[in-house]
Amino acid sequence: MPKMIVTLQENERQIPFVPGRSVYEILNETDLRVRSGCRGIGACGLCRIRIEKGKVNGPTESERIYINNDQLNKGIRLACQVWPKDDLKIEIIAPVPESNWRNLPVGKAELSSFSLNESFQGTKFPYGIALDLGTTNISLSLRNLATGQALTGRIGKNPQLAFGSDVMTRLAIVSEDKQRANRLSEQVVAAISEALWDIATRDGINLQCIRKMTLVGNTAMLALLTKENYSMLLEPVHWVDLIPCFPKDIKEWRTIWGLHPQASIEIIQPLAGFIGSDLLAGILVTRLLENEGGTLFIDFGTNSEIALWDGLTLRVVSAAGGPAFEGCGIQCGMPAESGAIYRIFHKQGLWNFEVITGNEPCGICGSGMVDLISTLLGLGELTKIGQFVHPLPQEGFIIVKEKKIVLTKKDVDIFQRAKAAIGAGIKVLLSEANLGYKDLRKVYVSGAFGKYLNIENAQEIGLLPEIDANLIELLGNTALSGCENVLLSSNAAKQLDNIRERAQIINLSQHPYFEDLFIENLYLQNLR
Repeated sequence: MPKMIVTLQENERQIPFVPGRSVYEILNETDLRVRSGCRGIGACGLCRIRIEKGKVNGPTESERIYINNDQLNKGIRLACQVWPKDDLKIEIIAPVPESNWRNLPVGKAELSSFSLNESFQGTKFPYGIALDLGTTNISLSLRNLATGQALTGRIGKNPQLAFGSDVMTRLAIVSEDKQRANRLSEQVVAAISEALWDIATRDGINLQCIRKMTLVGNTAMLALLTKENYSMLLEPVHWVDLIPCFPKDIKEWRTIWGLHPQASIEIIQPLAGFIGSDLLAGILVTRLLENEGGTLFIDFGTNSEIALWDGLTLRVVSAAGGPAFEGCGIQCGMPAESGAIYRIFHKQGLWNFEVITGNEPCGICGSGMVDLISTLLGLGELTKIGQFVHPLPQEGFIIVKEKKIVLTKKDVDIFQRAKAAIGAGIKVLLSEANLGYKDLRKVYVSGAFGKYLNIENAQEIGLLPEIDANLIELLGNTALSGCENVLLSSNAAKQLDNIRERAQIINLSQHPYFEDLFIENLYLQNLR
């Protein structure tokens, strides 16, 4: 794979890339982004770089408008007009200021069975925002409402992490103090405003053109955002009930976010206590109910949600595995973002790893944890009960000595508990539907964690059912994709009603065999 060496303020970064994309697009997947006001179509002349070494395509007509011949001769180019095929070295001349928000790769929304809303046809610049409010991350996607075209997107941390990495901690905190509830809501509103402003300033988007916003999320995050009914989530009796999460003052949000004065803001309501609209959106975009019986959907996250379609009934559970899948709570853990070790393997006595965007390793994300634990198990360094066979150094099992990236016994314990909750949830769903693992015809795996997952390693430690790997499909953020569907199509919104009608909610914590199943699934072995 060719590499691009990037120079910025006397620092160098090496970025592997797949040919076929512009320098602008390659940089957008990292934290080394270049200034732009036209989303990379060559219409603003801002994304200037200097080619230091390597062969690239010749100057385009767009570049000749903004860059004179003397500058071109010195290697000055527009990042969006350069498509490298081989190794390249560049200098970023016009970097963007540091931001808490990273570019989110956007693609075509899956709308094969949904028609676009006609109400925005003929409107000039009819923009819409789809937003996934997660426990750890907030993701936004900007779309043209008339054409469905993807324009840009952002992902950043949920600021509520400062109050706890899991939803129960945050809920307990706000239930004790109403002022804290107001503060947590205000934090998310401010974070969304910051993300939108980042889009406006870096991509040249007029926020007043945003006429519609649709939000999904897990129930706790939506309740904390709207400051509605969050205390109900601390009472198990309400965990299978509908928890309304309607905003009180949309006009105030419009003003804070700078949207069109009459923009609609819709929060897709959750299904139940800990079954959020993020799961509904995932079921929608995967067309789960159009599959044959024996189709499983797993949305890995801080609050993991699992659904099983048996051909007639959609059974759903929430598995509170904690934030381990997103790299939180692990000593050297981090989300699946730039600098995260996402793949680990042992070859010829040496540990090798791959890092997202090819940066220097900063930590290890969930999929890397799966690889590491599975490999240690295979090497006989780790037992099925999660014990290290040989004494560990004080700092832990060393992965990258120079960066002090290690794995501790506590990390293994945390991960075992997270995967045990998933395993127990799957087993409960199958038993309620009178199905076994052999009856599974399709498994969808959602979330950033699932995107990088090694299926065989996940099966080896009992995180995924041991079925033909071809039957397991790894997806990205289905919550955001499903939200885009609802944003763009009223038909998609109607389909949500059908999903709700078919759903049967199972309270995992009150299931008679849950505790036994949880303990059974703590073992690092195939699901049985």
